[in-house]
Amino acid sequence: MDSLWLPRSTCGADCLADRPAGTVPRAIMVKRIVATGSVLLFAALCVPVLALLPQRGLVAAQRGLARAILAGLGIRHSASGRIPQQGALLVANHVSWLDVVVILAHTPARLLAKREVRAWPLIGRLAFTLGTVFVDRSKPKSLPATVAQVRANIASGGVVAVFPEGTTWCGKMGGAFRPAMFQAAVDAGVPVVPVRLTFAQGGTVSTVAAFIGDETLLQSLKRVVAARDLSVSLRAHPKLHPAPCDSRTHPRRVLARAATAMVAA
Repeated sequence: MDSLWLPRSTCGADCLADRPAGTVPRAIMVKRIVATGSVLLFAALCVPVLALLPQRGLVAAQRGLARAILAGLGIRHSASGRIPQQGALLVANHVSWLDVVVILAHTPARLLAKREVRAWPLIGRLAFTLGTVFVDRSKPKSLPATVAQVRANIASGGVVAVFPEGTTWCGKMGGAFRPAMFQAAVDAGVPVVPVRLTFAQGGTVSTVAAFIGDETLLQSLKRVVAARDLSVSLRAHPKLHPAPCDSRTHPRRVLARAATAMVAA
């Protein structure tokens, strides 16, 4: 059931039928699995060292790790626009578990993730070390505390990336941004930077990387590993600044609508 707290995507298995560039040979698939697994294992072994790094060193480490994962999976990536380096709320459309990797590969952001990620083997421990903010979507009453945590981070000069759609879409269509997390930018007085993530194969927008419906992470990973000529682009749109609104409209809702329109366009 869809709600403001637990939205549902209308995308399903039928969205995954379009694979314009086909798949790679099995030998390349195995190579990608080994390479990516090795990167994750190395990162997990380095967690104690990562925890001791200053913020600048941690950002450099997460960027290198994310790019190594994308390289291992055979995914080309690029970024355009003015990516915020401090004091901003980055809001992006949500297509895949790969979105997190792409954002870490090109921005200094901490991420907002669902609480369940904290329990994932290797990934959860690594996410915690990288400063991820975890939100418990089963407890709506915890939302103000999560917003306050994000506000404190961006007010102190940090960048936090969130996925305000609240769930994943196939990439050819998307949902509206929910306004709750925009309150953190309003309270901190920092800009919002809308970001569009686009996955493609052979230059054509592709749904192959989408993580939607009832499929498992393993099923999605198998499809990504097999994908031929998969690429992803990150486009940062111009900053949106919180502004006073009339008594009928809250600034966070205005920001959410404007960011949705920019990313959808």
